[in-house]
Amino acid sequence: MDIQSLLMFLLIGLVAGWLAGKIMKGGGFGLVGNIIVGAIGALLGGWLFGLLGISAGGLIGSLVTALVGAIVLLYLVRLIKKA
Repeated sequence: MDIQSLLMFLLIGLVAGWLAGKIMKGGGFGLVGNIIVGAIGALLGGWLFGLLGISAGGLIGSLVTALVGAIVLLYLVRLIKKA
């Protein structure tokens, strides 16, 4: 992974984490928190899309994958907090 790929991954993670926080009625998690939520969401979304046989390519596809994964992640975290 070169530096440009890493920067794009972090940027997509930041945007996906921020959007997921807004969609899930959160106030956001700060810069680092949004990157972490988005990065974990990207991995989770990629895994889930792979299970479903869905392939999303390009910048928009990567953002959608990370966003879906981040939303699922936040939903699971809220379920665990309630328990």
